[in-house]
Amino acid sequence: MHHHQNRHKLRHTVEKTFKCKECGKAINKCSHFTEYKRIHAREKHNKYLEECGKAFIQRSNLTTHKRIHTGEKPYKCEECGKAFIQNSNLTKHKRIHTGEKPYKCEECGKAFKRSSYLNIHKRIHTGEKPYKCEECGKAFIQHSNLTTHKTVHTGEKPYKCEECGKAFIHGEALCDKAITLF
Repeated sequence: MHHHQNRHKLRHTVEKTFKCKECGKAINKCSHFTEYKRIHAREKHNKYLEECGKAFIQRSNLTTHKRIHTGEKPYKCEECGKAFIQNSNLTKHKRIHTGEKPYKCEECGKAFKRSSYLNIHKRIHTGEKPYKCEECGKAFIQHSNLTTHKTVHTGEKPYKCEECGKAFIHGEALCDKAITLF
C-alpha cells in the first residue's frame, strides 16, 4: 500500500515534460500526451468535415482530400505539364506517353493501362453485369453504359453538335467538334 501512495504523490511532483506545440499545455505522461495530440488532430479534421462533410480514417487520405479545396496539385507531368493532386494519378497519366499497359488479362492476354479497366474487361469473360436499369431490368458491364442506356427512357440527348445544333444520345455519333452538355 505504501508503494502505491508514493507513486501517487510522485504524480503531483513530477515535472511535466511533454509540451503541446499547438496550445502550450504541459503533460507529464507520454500516453496522455499522445492522446491529447489526437484532440487537436480531430479539431483540424473537423474543419474539413464542416467544409464538405467528408471523413477519413487515415491522415494521408485527408491530406490528399484537402487539395481538392486548396486547388494544390503538387505532382506535375514533365512530358506535358499536366498536374495532379496525388502521385498515383500522375503515375497512371504517364502511361499515356509511354504506352505502358501493366495489367494483363489472364484469360485472353489483353493488356490495360489501369487495373480498373482490366476489372471491367474481366466481366466479358465472367458474364457479370452489376449495373442494372431500374426501369426495364437490362444489365450492363460498366456504369457508363447504364447511364447512356437510361437516356432511352428519359429521351435525353446529352451530346450536341456545335456546327448544326443537332443532339444525340451517344457522343460517338458526333464529329470532333462535339461537346457534352453535362
